[in-house]
Amino acid sequence: MAKKLFVGNLPYTIDSEGLKAYFASAGTITDAVVISDKFSGRSKGFGFVEFENDSEAEAAVEAFNGKEMEGRELTVNEARPKADAA
Repeated sequence: MAKKLFVGNLPYTIDSEGLKAYFASAGTITDAVVISDKFSGRSKGFGFVEFENDSEAEAAVEAFNGKEMEGRELTVNEARPKADAA
């Protein structure tokens, strides 16, 4: 089963392909996306990486959470479902 990870505090220069390449050493990635502002197109500084299986995702959390990327300390953890707007 695939597991999606939240990746926060990303450098604003990284794009989805760069994110996928950065996490590729942890395992097989099925999807990687950097979230962008819909008006400016600029990165919001976070994204999501989806791994083919849970063990690879867990290894990625261990390997990359707290790791520095272009001077920014990454936050990597299991993605939670989006909360409904109130």
